[in-house]
Amino acid sequence: MIPTKEEVEAACERVKPYVHNVPILKSSFLNEFSGAEIFFKCENFQKMGAFKMRGATNAILQLSEAQKKAGVVTHSSGNFAQALSLAAKNLGVKAYIVMPENAPQVKKEAVKGYGGIITESASTPIARQQEAAQIQKETGATFIHPSNDRNVILGNATSAAELFQTHPDLHYVFTPVGGGGLIAGTALSVKYFGTNCKTIGGEPIEVDDAFRSLKSGKIEFNETTNTIADGLKTFLGGVNFPIIKKLVSEIISVEETEIISAMKLIWQRLKIVVEPSSAVAFAALLREKERFKNKKVGIILSGGNVDLKNLPF
Repeated sequence: MIPTKEEVEAACERVKPYVHNVPILKSSFLNEFSGAEIFFKCENFQKMGAFKMRGATNAILQLSEAQKKAGVVTHSSGNFAQALSLAAKNLGVKAYIVMPENAPQVKKEAVKGYGGIITESASTPIARQQEAAQIQKETGATFIHPSNDRNVILGNATSAAELFQTHPDLHYVFTPVGGGGLIAGTALSVKYFGTNCKTIGGEPIEVDDAFRSLKSGKIEFNETTNTIADGLKTFLGGVNFPIIKKLVSEIISVEETEIISAMKLIWQRLKIVVEPSSAVAFAALLREKERFKNKKVGIILSGGNVDLKNLPF
């Protein structure tokens, strides 16, 4: 069941007091370079540094008082762990976070700083899920999936909804694709607030499961996760895939070198910090730039939580 326009509008109102309406940046150089007129929606300026704050906040706000009292639980190695911790803290709710033992220490520290209660697990998806299920059983906490959850998707939709408030005449909106929560939410806003606008995903060739899923009509998985875009190694789910299948026009796969050069361009020309996953959407536009010449294009820059000691350039 595809969420309705009313549900997206309600999510926008619900999260408004708790998230930043982040700036939209332009660059005449990047417009000239790409041939398109680009509007960058900068979720790297969001609270905790990524769009995931929107979905986490909306999901917690939809819980009953009894559920809020018991807390929330998720498994994540990065941005959603931080988002759920901070959103929960802001709303006076306990957040239990399962993180793989090999998650970067800096991310663990951030989660702790936001008040998240960390349980470490082995790094396999199965181990993470089992640990989260155990916490649910012991505490009665509500499980919130980072990307495959209706209320998270509706929260994510609010970024593109804000973009259309000031730029209603976009021809395309690009987002990166990892677990599918951002592109599914974006596609909803494109459907309800755009006019003849299309949603396009950018994805690393090294983890092109969404590209293949859209082609085959069923959820595909990756054999390897060898990409610099560490936020995009997850796969689609049964809640977001039907939305993606119905509403996303296409997914463009990009090489690692293209991700790095797109990231570098954003740093140099927009003077902002974005993580590699964020740059994938811009890389997708640049890869096929002839097709988007003279078009108005929105790009969701998904986040800016990057390890400054480990930059690719």
